[in-house]
Amino acid sequence: MSKNIEKQYLKLLKDILENGVEKQDRTGTGTISVFGRQIRHDMSKGFPLLTTKKMYWKGIVTELLWFLRGDTNIKYLVDNDCHIWDGDAYKNYIEDWRSRKNNEWHLTQKEFINKIKTDDEFAKRWGELGPIYGKQWRSWEYYCGGGDCNVDQIQNSINLLKTDPDSRRNIVSAWNVGELDQMTLPPCHNFFQFYTRELSLDERIEISTFWYKDEVRKQLEDSTTDITEKYVLDKLEKQGIPTRAISLMWNQRSVDTFLGLPFNIASYALLLEIIAKEVNMVPDELIGTLGDVHLYKNHIEQAKEQMSREPMDLPDVRLRNYENLESLLNTKYSKTKMIQLWHYDSHPTIKAPLSN
Repeated sequence: MSKNIEKQYLKLLKDILENGVEKQDRTGTGTISVFGRQIRHDMSKGFPLLTTKKMYWKGIVTELLWFLRGDTNIKYLVDNDCHIWDGDAYKNYIEDWRSRKNNEWHLTQKEFINKIKTDDEFAKRWGELGPIYGKQWRSWEYYCGGGDCNVDQIQNSINLLKTDPDSRRNIVSAWNVGELDQMTLPPCHNFFQFYTRELSLDERIEISTFWYKDEVRKQLEDSTTDITEKYVLDKLEKQGIPTRAISLMWNQRSVDTFLGLPFNIASYALLLEIIAKEVNMVPDELIGTLGDVHLYKNHIEQAKEQMSREPMDLPDVRLRNYENLESLLNTKYSKTKMIQLWHYDSHPTIKAPLSN
């Protein structure tokens, strides 16, 4: 298994430390920043879940399913023991409390999250983060003459991949300019694009269930044998072997390189795996185009520790008993066996504070 993606990531940390400039930010923490970088990964070389620190796999899966459900309320996350957006919701609650300028008692963050979990009305009011990723992916609103209409960008992408796989317009955007001021946090990863290509016969044979693949290739090259290209193509068709490979490129305006980027890499890789399964294609290349790439100043020592570690082999992700996207999204994470992580070995977790 290739370790290339992890080496790219560690090189990016080194790049920031050596070439970054100091910048202030909205959180007040301060960053060291570089601008305009790109990372690439061949999905056939393994699933890009970093190994130089233990990654929060359950959180990655849960958040992506939350996006794909079109959800924008943290209750689904909290109910599935995923707490990566807790601070953003609690910040809204505290800011509202401060705006009232009185001595009214307020909940601690722990009490706040427990109330989100146990009180549906409270969760409906205070768990909402505004029209962030899930809303834009699944229900982008626009005015259409007689009233408001909405677009399901994910379903549109799936339909386009099936009907016009060479389209250069297969883009999903979360950057809805008209609704940015209603979002708790404007999207950091703001759009992504799909690209497909036809697989060669040799590539299709390689991913087929032919146990004698080399012999099949040899016989195809030998004009004296009975086996023909049509025979092989018919066999591949009966096996349901894909005819295309699919790649995904995402754009990220703001990159928390220590905490956020490893999460984003794995999340978009998983999204690529899911969409590939949905349209019967093979995951090909994952590409991240990165804008303001930064390390928070309170992550510098943690980054140096991670850079000192040697990458391990990448794991595999398998989608078992996958029926369709709808069935995946309607299954509770705790009960689903559709998304399975295999052979993940890593160095220990490196803790770092999250800046909200």
